[in-house]
Amino acid sequence: MAKLPPLPISVKVFYGVGELAASVPASLSAFFVLYFFTTVAGLSPALAGSVLLFGRTWDAIDDPLIGWLSDRTVSPAGRRYPWMLGGVIPMAICSVLLWMVPPFASQWGVFAYYIVLSLFAFAAFTAVQLPYTALAAELSDDYDERTDLIGMKSAFSIGASILALVMAQVVFARVADPARQFFILGLLSASLAVVIIGLCVAGTYRRYWQVQQSRPPLTGGHHSPALLPQLRSVFSNAAFREVLGLYLCGWMSVQVTAAMLPYFVGAWMGLPATHFAQMALAVQGTAIAMLWVWDWVAKRTGKRTVFLTGAPLAAIALAGLATVQPGQVVWMYTLGVIAGMGVATLYMVPFAMLPDVIDLDELNTGLRREGLYFSALVFLQKLGLAMALFISGQLLSLTGYVANTDTQPVAALNAIRLLIGPLPALLLIVGLWFCYRYPINRDRHQQILLALQQQRQQRFDNEANPSSDPSAPGA
Repeated sequence: MAKLPPLPISVKVFYGVGELAASVPASLSAFFVLYFFTTVAGLSPALAGSVLLFGRTWDAIDDPLIGWLSDRTVSPAGRRYPWMLGGVIPMAICSVLLWMVPPFASQWGVFAYYIVLSLFAFAAFTAVQLPYTALAAELSDDYDERTDLIGMKSAFSIGASILALVMAQVVFARVADPARQFFILGLLSASLAVVIIGLCVAGTYRRYWQVQQSRPPLTGGHHSPALLPQLRSVFSNAAFREVLGLYLCGWMSVQVTAAMLPYFVGAWMGLPATHFAQMALAVQGTAIAMLWVWDWVAKRTGKRTVFLTGAPLAAIALAGLATVQPGQVVWMYTLGVIAGMGVATLYMVPFAMLPDVIDLDELNTGLRREGLYFSALVFLQKLGLAMALFISGQLLSLTGYVANTDTQPVAALNAIRLLIGPLPALLLIVGLWFCYRYPINRDRHQQILLALQQQRQQRFDNEANPSSDPSAPGA
């Protein structure tokens, strides 16, 4: 088998850049979609949350399906690139349509519009995001190079949040009409996605094929096992279940906080909307700076240690937000910076762990199933966002939140304080338990790679000399 050259920094950057294509639209959705549905489109908080939950339920079907199909894809361009290139235009169109207010007089008409749109939007989004994410495991086999790749992806993921906020700040400052503001944001994010996917494919294509040439052909294509048996096999992987639990708890905590931040800054703190963007930038700016610190720590200790160190910082800071009183602006920003230090590990660690889990799966099954494994994590990413927005919308509705008013019921204000800090902190504590149980450290991964090299070499030898294969007819 050919030895791979070190992973060039240019490939890491081009791979990381690809994260912007899906993360900018996703960040706009995380920060603004509940607000847009309730305040601009005119849906009640309960209906708005139901739209999002319906979309994620549909994702429960399309995520593993697309992951399985991309694993089976055989084309001159490989397994992942045809999906990324084919899905980006539909995703861009849906990104524009999402931020349009349909011309229906009734809430139910608007509700139906967004329900139907979500079927197409989530499928297109998955067709781009999932194969792109799975690509990380196909650009390197090295433990630390994969950490670098995921660190770069995480940096651009956080950068996408910052870019989305900056775009929103600029558009909000220049355009007065709220409906037009969000339409312009959708148009900008859609245009960016098309350009970014092209750059990502061009910058990683050569390295992808270098890695494929170093691996023997694996069971795949139309002869690979059916979807349901493969899903059962994937979820029987104990290490994978720990990553799933870690990621769902961590991601939901981040998304509940993000969804509640505009309400916390405006309704509870009584601050102008500019402070929402500044607070979000304080968290995300700190997180992107800390990624390089956590990457350094990971290379000297391990991925699990990084999460066990960083996540408690985020939990303490988020719980502290419930203590902030109107007027304590400096204390609010201080907690935001501390939270950002820990939030960086939520972006980085689960996706850095997953390629090692996939190596273990190949050792046990002989299959490379990046699409299926990453589909579960991508689905949880979107499910976490939907559940966060659904829970937030329902609680706001139950406690009597009233849009477009300066005075809110005490119950609604208390719900906002609960959702901004204590609930996310509790979720992070549960995530720490899953992380503690994760079984693959650096030494264990080296053992897996050595066994894989022997297994792959045996397959190469069998292909070169079929008569030596014990399983061959007549052997």
